[in-house]
Amino acid sequence: MPDKESLLRLNILENVREYYDEVFKNKEDWTEGNKINYGGRYFDEDEMINLTEATLDFWLTTGRFCDKFEKEFAQFLGVKYCSLTNSGSSANLLAFMALTSPKLKDRRIKKGDEVITVAAGFPTTIAPILQYGAVPVFVDITLPIYNIDVNLLDDALSDKTKAVMIAHTLGNPFNLERVKEFCDKNNLWLIEDNCDALGSQYEFKGELKYTGTIGDIGTSSFYPPHHITMGEGGAVYTNNVILNKIIESFRDWGRDCYCKSGCDNTCKKRFDVKYGDMPLGYDHKYIYSHLGYNLKVTEMQASIGCAQIKKLPKFIERRRVNWELLKNKLKHLDEYLILPVAEKNSKPSWFGFLITIKDPSINRRDLLQYLEDKGIQTRLLFAGNITRQPLFEEYKRNKESYRIVGKLTNTDLITTNSFWLGVYPGINENMINYMASSIEEFIMKNIRKGIKL
Repeated sequence: MPDKESLLRLNILENVREYYDEVFKNKEDWTEGNKINYGGRYFDEDEMINLTEATLDFWLTTGRFCDKFEKEFAQFLGVKYCSLTNSGSSANLLAFMALTSPKLKDRRIKKGDEVITVAAGFPTTIAPILQYGAVPVFVDITLPIYNIDVNLLDDALSDKTKAVMIAHTLGNPFNLERVKEFCDKNNLWLIEDNCDALGSQYEFKGELKYTGTIGDIGTSSFYPPHHITMGEGGAVYTNNVILNKIIESFRDWGRDCYCKSGCDNTCKKRFDVKYGDMPLGYDHKYIYSHLGYNLKVTEMQASIGCAQIKKLPKFIERRRVNWELLKNKLKHLDEYLILPVAEKNSKPSWFGFLITIKDPSINRRDLLQYLEDKGIQTRLLFAGNITRQPLFEEYKRNKESYRIVGKLTNTDLITTNSFWLGVYPGINENMINYMASSIEEFIMKNIRKGIKL
């Protein structure tokens, strides 16, 4: 017979299930005029029950749910090591900072070394580079792929180049074959910012592999609009045992100790070794190999992720279906719009549907306001050309803080002419039809007004 504690827990969890059914499950279906979010949490009672379980355990830092998620996420991706962290931005920070470790000897990134990247995207792909004092080298992107122009890689290379750090834009893989070949040829690290592309696949050397697993380090974000969510959260993953230890050191205060939370003396040498100039036997739990951070995730967050990961294949498929539906509904407008195209040899797990206005007589601001007024959320390609953002004013005063190779022509074009719409699993075919028809309405109204398109 279950004890009182077990019975209380079962009763609480059953009440949570009933609460979900009452409050969330029976929400009315979308009707025209209701808001269509570009993304958001997509869940059922499983996530709420897991979260309640973690709350009842009251093990507030990393624990059993974190361990479970790291193991299952690594298995899904087919990598050896996964380290949870508190956001995708922190994941990018950890991925980059790992490459600055003295443990990497001649291959470590030092201040003044260069990292090839793109200016079009989210700020925290490049923030760690600048914050550390390395030099981002910006190259342009191609349309309608919206990823790095691989033909510019050789032009960007210098004797200071140590790495390439770029994102798979809105789920569309960049040309991993060319980028990885370039990195291998020149002994460069490759960080794949996979925050917008979880579940995307790329045919690499005859094998379909998940993006984020082909470079040296991959990163993911679990913010609500992403492919799965923990509310906040992220992950860093690698097949390199040395990089994994460095990543976890930077995540966990920079310490040398690798004991799990609540455990002591895993190495069996806690008081037996001399480190640096510290006294013999100085507690290994307080030996620091790096100037690190505390970027761990909580059990409550990980518990949600453990429920979400089981649904990830269905989420990915729904995103692909929605993307194809929207493209089919808009393809007859290709005279006016540049529609996105998947990278060759790839199978994207789309984060959004990116559109570029082809003709300058169509005003993006007017179109976006029209869509927003109709309840359709829109988003731009994040920072656009980040070198035009206010934050870059201080870097422009120091010409050695970054480099631009060639012209950022397409990067500037997406800054002025591009936007994207959501395709997350909470969007259904009726919503897709409404989004597409609203865009067509705007274009047709301009035509009737006699505007040359």
